Amino acid sequence: MEKAKVYFIKEITPENIIKAYETLGIELPGKVAVKMHSGEKGNQNYLRPEFVKDMINHVNGTVVECNTAYEGARNSTEKHKELIKEHEWDKYFPFDLLDEEGPDMELDIPNGKILKKNYVGKDIVNYDSLLVLSHFKGHAMGGYGGALKQLSIGCASSAGKTLIHTAGKVSDQKELFNNLPEQDHFLEAMADAAASVVDYFKGNAAYINIMKNISVDCDCDGNASAPCMQDVGILASLDPVAVDQACLDLVYNSTDPGKDKLIERIESRHGIHTVEAAADLNVGSREYELITIE
Repeated sequence: MEKAKVYFIKEITPENIIKAYETLGIELPGKVAVKMHSGEKGNQNYLRPEFVKDMINHVNGTVVECNTAYEGARNSTEKHKELIKEHEWDKYFPFDLLDEEGPDMELDIPNGKILKKNYVGKDIVNYDSLLVLSHFKGHAMGGYGGALKQLSIGCASSAGKTLIHTAGKVSDQKELFNNLPEQDHFLEAMADAAASVVDYFKGNAAYINIMKNISVDCDCDGNASAPCMQDVGILASLDPVAVDQACLDLVYNSTDPGKDKLIERIESRHGIHTVEAAADLNVGSREYELITIE
């Protein structure tokens, strides 16, 4: 079986994001959804809209996001739309809050390890293809955040996020923290949800991970730790499992002393299990060829 190709560019610039995408040799058809993280209020590490605007306009994309399932500035449509304006997500390109209003779209997961259904923002039906533009960093619950997190928690509606975080127990966000499951079940639920979105787009998807401002905390944290590692580069692939695995390998193989903090965060949450579970579901392959481009 041919290894997945992951392309790597060391220098992180708006132009090189486009170069990494073009190296994939894919032309995303129709209306393109660009999944990004809008950044919790107070977060300093998220990718800024002015930094990615050239890439989004290159694919004539619409940035898409969903409401959260926890207290903060993004857990209701009204508050989230205020933050979108404050963070200037609507300044350079179209922006779509996929679950602005219900009902959610339900995706079946017949072979799911934990979940048999996933709830995503219903506006996803308006898009023909998907560019997942991820900020690679740590995550307080998942260990790390990359393409698989964007596909799963990122594309899920508020109810869908609750379902993933509780490994299928409840979908009401008020009940989230009373129903937290065994850690591996949560990670497997993430993999299930990612699989459902990959299946929905039927190969019309591309994945770019940007290893910049690498904190142990996610962009969903309004009081996130400062970056613990130097910037690493841009990675692009047509395989979401491979691009996340490659990022993890770059962290482990780094000579940056700050990697110890990130590795501790990943391992204490058993973060690699999301990658293992996604590979087991045939979302992608952990076997890849890393190709450096200048």
